[in-house]
Amino acid sequence: MFVSKKLLFLPIALLLILTVGCTILLPRQFASNPHLAFGNPSNASNIDPNNYLIEKPQYVLSYNRDKGIPNWVSWELNQSWLGEAPRSNNFRPDDTLPEDWYRVTPNDYTRSGFDKGHMIPSADRSNNPDNNAATFLMTNIIPQAPDNNQGYWARLEDYERTLANEGYELHIISGVYGQKGTIARGKVSIPARIFKIIVATTSERSINDSTKIIAVDTPNINGNRETNWTEFLTSIDAIEKNTGYNFLSNLSPSLQNLVESKVASVIEVKPKSSSHKN
Repeated sequence: MFVSKKLLFLPIALLLILTVGCTILLPRQFASNPHLAFGNPSNASNIDPNNYLIEKPQYVLSYNRDKGIPNWVSWELNQSWLGEAPRSNNFRPDDTLPEDWYRVTPNDYTRSGFDKGHMIPSADRSNNPDNNAATFLMTNIIPQAPDNNQGYWARLEDYERTLANEGYELHIISGVYGQKGTIARGKVSIPARIFKIIVATTSERSINDSTKIIAVDTPNINGNRETNWTEFLTSIDAIEKNTGYNFLSNLSPSLQNLVESKVASVIEVKPKSSSHKN
């Protein structure tokens, strides 16, 4: 159970957040990891095996041991993370998990009918080979319906990189909820829904009531590959209701409630030609 946002975060906001008018500026030292600049949605830690915090240089995630997939993955994205590094394509178990836990392997997805779907996509970490390779750890992977993964989800991923190339500083949280079966003899759960939240700022980790925030909530199904991802626009509040998570928890309660209630409009940018690298 999550504690009320106002009760839990008001003292933190008063002590640690610098408020200028309606703008909240989050200093770099506010979060111990830049990929958690706006908060830890589920209060993940190293105590709960099904809400297990894993911090990597390239991203942060909450892992679910019993489901064999991440609950959510959080990362920053700007031009510095993008480049020409080749796609690693080396899917592999994550050896940082506790030794007595089952470590999902690429073979667990063989003939499952599902793609090995990245939460943080390969192309979001294309500035060097090591960073790209980190996205292929199986703790960053979910069973994703091919029409979702290769269709509207891929176009959403291309769009977020277009924003980064336009100079936006992005903070992205992607995750899952619900279940519609398993693969790998019950070791890996198939999520029913896949969501993504994108906070797009023009200055590093600053947010106000006009900050662009995009939230989508998609079904993990086949059959609608050509659907535009904008058909799945929603609000952060709606995703919180469905997941029980508390997003953007490092903001003041008043600003958090304001921006989370909005259903975002798309930021107009000039599309760039690029091949999708999930």
